[in-house]
Amino acid sequence: MVQSINTKVDVVEKATSFLGMADYGKIMVGDKGFEFYNERDAKNFIQIPWEEVDIVITSVMFKGKWIPRFAIKTKQNGTFTFSTKDPKKVLRAIRVYITPDRIVKSLSFFQVLQRSVKNIFTKKNKNE
Repeated sequence: MVQSINTKVDVVEKATSFLGMADYGKIMVGDKGFEFYNERDAKNFIQIPWEEVDIVITSVMFKGKWIPRFAIKTKQNGTFTFSTKDPKKVLRAIRVYITPDRIVKSLSFFQVLQRSVKNIFTKKNKNE
């Protein structure tokens, strides 16, 4: 059995981890860090201490009515993407330990498209 890094747990929620194949399990947000445990395989887990978290990226749709997923970008180990049944509850618990300026919205589809078109034309001008 895996030892938890938290001494006090604030939120436990059913979740899906999108690291490779989708893994189903539970998210625990506590005083020492963020944890994901797979429900079938006890060896498959993710533990992220709060000191390691760089930013939390949320995917917001319908003007904040629906948050399908969120990602945690760490300082050294990359980005971990999760979805939960109640993401607002999990993000509010994360906001206690991470300053709100480090929780950001991801770009919309049209913003990504606009940036890519803009980059195409700026690269052509530099090459000429």
